[in-house]
Formats: sequence, C-alpha cells, structure tokens
Amino acid sequence: MSNNHFELNATDRSAEIQGKGASRRLRKQNLVPAIIYGGGEQPTAISIKINELVKALEFEAFFSHILTINVDGTEHQAVIKDLQRHPAKGFPMHADFQRVVKGQKIHMNVPVHFVGREEAPGTAAAGVLSTLVSDIEVICLPSQLPEYLEVDVSGMEIGDLFRLSDIKLPEGVVIHELELEDGHDRTIVNMQPPTVEEVDEDADDVDADEVPATEQNDGADAEESNDDE
Repeated sequence: MSNNHFELNATDRSAEIQGKGASRRLRKQNLVPAIIYGGGEQPTAISIKINELVKALEFEAFFSHILTINVDGTEHQAVIKDLQRHPAKGFPMHADFQRVVKGQKIHMNVPVHFVGREEAPGTAAAGVLSTLVSDIEVICLPSQLPEYLEVDVSGMEIGDLFRLSDIKLPEGVVIHELELEDGHDRTIVNMQPPTVEEVDEDADDVDADEVPATEQNDGADAEESNDDE
C-alpha cells in the first residue's frame, strides 16, 4: 500500500444544464467537467480546477489509489476509471470517478514495475529484456489496492520468461485475467538472445584495380570525345 494521499476539491454541478456547450464553458473557466458514479448512489456531475487535477496526474500512483474528492464539503472515496485528454495538447478534458464502498471489491488496472534489469545475467550476456505489459487488472478490496506490482527480473537468463502467475501478489489481491474461466496465463516479460547482424564475409572491399577499365575511364573518354568535337 502507498502512503500517498490524493485529495481533490470539486463543485457539484448536477443541477446545471449538461452537454457539450456547458463543458466548453467550464473549460474556458479553467475547470474540468467530471462525474462520480457507482456505490449505489446517483451519478454526481462535478467540476475540478484544471491546475489541481493536472498536478495530481503527474503522479503514477494517482491512477491506482483511493482518492478523496471533496464535493462542496462532502467527501467521496473514489478511484479514477477514465480520463479524456486533448488529442494534441494533452490537457485533461473530462474524468470519470467510481465510488468505492468499504468491504466491496473493486477492479483496477495497476502499473507493473520491472526491477533488476541491470543485474540480470541475461543483460550481462547482451540479452534483450522484452516487457510485454505496462499494467494489469486486479481485483481486491479498496484497503488492499496496491500502488503497483513489482516483478524482479534480476535472475533472468537468456531464454527465461515470467508469466502472470509468476507475479508475487499482495495479500487479498488476485489477477482478473487468471480468474476467468478461459483465462490465459500469458507471458509478461522475457529475455531474448542478443540481436546479431549477419556479415557477408565474401563481400570484400573492391580494389580500384579490379574495376573494369570502361568504368575507370568514363570521365576521360568523355573529355576526349569533347576534344574531338
């Protein structure tokens, strides 16, 4: 569990007219439209100061952490489920938050950190560590939500691989994909052999003396031809 605590201040705008026009007006006021849903309650439309949200988004843990959202003095415990960004400028345009309920399990995508790359025997042998996932969906109680999952690759040699089932999970945390009836225990990282460029040993440097005379004298012949004219 992380010691980070993320808190956002928001304003309830459920009573206001919703739509693209209203969202554009909010953005002109440096506010981001958002919604909080779930937890057996009605969805609540809110607005958040853009600078406050942007600052929180700088932290990876924000995306896999229980957040406190103060809506006009009322606290909501929630997790971020979706974030829309401007396609060119990258600033947040809309956010979806899901309420969490104590004792009720949640589904969350958490980042995967691969550690020990430089110490791995495969790396020392010029192998290439290929990571195939950046995050994994887990199921757990809100109080057990990990900030990230760590995979130690320091012992990997060339040809080794880790699967989903090889991840050491915190207590109470399971991987959603492995819980499915047709779940696939896929590879998440492997150590591939070094890439070797093939060199054609028969392709020796061409000596100037080996170039046909017609090619060597093209320039001279052209000059002589011009002189003759």
